[in-house]
Amino acid sequence: MKKIALLVFAVALIMVGCGKRQETQQTKENPDMEYRTLGSTGLRVGVIGLGCGGFDEIDSTASRELVTYALDHGMNYMDIYDANPKVRSNIGYGLGDRRAEMIIQGHVGCWWNGDSYERTRDVEKCKIGFEDLLNRLNTDYIDVGMIHIVDKMEEWQEIQDSPYLQYVKELKTQGKIKHIGVSSHNAEVALAIAKSGLVEVIMFSLNPAFDRVLSGKSPWDSKTFDEMLPGIDPVRVELYDYCAQHDIAITVMKTFGGGDRLLDAEKSPLKTALTRDQCFAYVLAKPCVKVALCSIDSVSKVDEYLHYLKATDEEKDYNAALNRQTAQSKADAGDCTYCNHCAPCSAGIPIAKVNELLDKAETEGLTSELQAQYDALSHHAGECTHCEACLSRCPFGVDIPSRMDAAKTMFGH
Repeated sequence: MKKIALLVFAVALIMVGCGKRQETQQTKENPDMEYRTLGSTGLRVGVIGLGCGGFDEIDSTASRELVTYALDHGMNYMDIYDANPKVRSNIGYGLGDRRAEMIIQGHVGCWWNGDSYERTRDVEKCKIGFEDLLNRLNTDYIDVGMIHIVDKMEEWQEIQDSPYLQYVKELKTQGKIKHIGVSSHNAEVALAIAKSGLVEVIMFSLNPAFDRVLSGKSPWDSKTFDEMLPGIDPVRVELYDYCAQHDIAITVMKTFGGGDRLLDAEKSPLKTALTRDQCFAYVLAKPCVKVALCSIDSVSKVDEYLHYLKATDEEKDYNAALNRQTAQSKADAGDCTYCNHCAPCSAGIPIAKVNELLDKAETEGLTSELQAQYDALSHHAGECTHCEACLSRCPFGVDIPSRMDAAKTMFGH
């Protein structure tokens, strides 16, 4: 049966491939879109991009309308992982003669078995699956060729000397992919791959909930969120910092938690509903992040997502939403709620503000903006004398001297 499936798929490739054309990459910038440079690739990309989810639920006419509208509004980056022939054909038809305007992130190792999509490292299947992608998009190249989903360290170790990775490298040598990337949900694995020097782009699952999952635990297991970290997982911090420092671009999947979980208080592990604007603001606040990818199945969805570009600072303020949700849990855990009951400090330290900046730095990573806000304070954590007078005034049992020590370490004084 497998040989028959391979033969049928190969015949389909020949039929679809008729009329394929050579194209040259072009990028047009829309004044209404925010653009960033996709790491060392040099490509200029709109910060909100298209996922391929939803293209299996619409027809070719709707696909053309959707892709045209997205391109007209500056959405010039698209991820295509799905091997479903309908999805790929719809996207190809949707692109029409505008292929050169869309920067495509396509995956190597996606196989259609006749009924469903499969992840594979079998080189023969990878070749047929990748050629099918080229043919259905009516193109000769993919801008960013992705090593498809590496979530275990053992798998990464196996891939390094495998025929599969050799095939990916051959595709780049042949010009069929311009840059190599990888997709992963595991921060430890993504960091190891980043440090290997192999990839220029990492597609990573990133949002306010997943960032608080301890490295190595699955964000798909509901029990994982019973022990959420108060701030961002340290391995994720290292990953984001390393990518920013080494010009490796992160393109974000699961921006809304997967299935829009973060938009529904009952479904969200955060127990509060965030808006799309807040989710976009959270991921795009990280310097390493260049594109937030979203499944889109209609023109109205494009408008809904692009609202972020004209949203007010208040509408984008995810900290306010997260703080409202976590105030009680932080209090129960002995964490600062910034209530200022601890004041006045004998050394003049604005304790609540220091704790707020420290929490943000631990959650988002230390940015130059946070450092500047801290430096501008009249007194700093390093001036704490450990007199402990504040402890008796704190209603939530926060270990304030320890937090001041942590802030001194974080901010340098």
